[in-house]
Amino acid sequence: MSNRPLVVTAGEPAGIGPDLCVAIGARPDCPPMQVIGDEALLRARAALLGVDFLLDVIDVPFPVAVECGKPNPANASALLDGLRLAVEGCSSGRFSALVTAPLAKNVICDAGIPFTGHTEFLAELTASPLPVMLLTAGDMRVALASTHLPLRAVPDYITAERLHAVLRVLHRDLQQTFGIADPEIIVCGLNPHAGEGGHLGTEDDSVIAPVVQACRNEGMNLRGPVPADTAFTAAAGHRDAVLAMYHDQGLPVLKYAGFGHAVNVTLGLPIIRTSVDHGTAFDLAGSGKADTGSLWTAIELAQVLGERRG
Repeated sequence: MSNRPLVVTAGEPAGIGPDLCVAIGARPDCPPMQVIGDEALLRARAALLGVDFLLDVIDVPFPVAVECGKPNPANASALLDGLRLAVEGCSSGRFSALVTAPLAKNVICDAGIPFTGHTEFLAELTASPLPVMLLTAGDMRVALASTHLPLRAVPDYITAERLHAVLRVLHRDLQQTFGIADPEIIVCGLNPHAGEGGHLGTEDDSVIAPVVQACRNEGMNLRGPVPADTAFTAAAGHRDAVLAMYHDQGLPVLKYAGFGHAVNVTLGLPIIRTSVDHGTAFDLAGSGKADTGSLWTAIELAQVLGERRG
């Protein structure tokens, strides 16, 4: 096993990220990890929750006092500084993997900082041309051909070139990061009934099907385009991953199957990054009611993937 610790970013300070970090840090089976966040805040949150403070913290103080449930855009720059530190540590080999607690994208945008999500920000920091979002719950894995886009923008975004690149990233990371020698991937159609022979949209026949065939010619084990309403059923057969065309096509199924214990994994990066399957839950911050399940699962998976990636 690697003797390098994980690095965990504590996330939006007014949300449940700090609660989850201090609760996990107090567990006797907590793995070696360092948490990036405001140490004074984390200590105060542990005291509020009645939890022993056992975290190893890389202190990145927030310029404005934090109140549970009331995010302040003035703290956004410090949040992103913490993420930069985490990525630098992973890139240098100091940490084996990065685990992120949730941020509030709108709070960062309200600070005047363009921010569409962890996935895109980490790709920019690591100069990765095509990050791919994948969520996993048990043996179910769902990747996305597009991430945080308005629905009306999705068909134009999914070009043949981009879809081909996404499938290459997904196939490679299923092999190299997840250790699946010959991954089977189901590719969802974009339109209802995968276009119904062109009567419900042409993209399935004109874009998706040719890309699937081209990837098969490269040796990938793919099926598709499969109508999304059957892609997750037993009738679709075995699959190691499903590639959904857009965010709300694939993730409702996965979150229904494993919400609270699902993990977000960013593929296509030179580092391992996992995260929770939920948001900041401002209404639960400081209440002691936040469930650590998803962050704990993300930590466990980061250990496994970090060791495999080496």
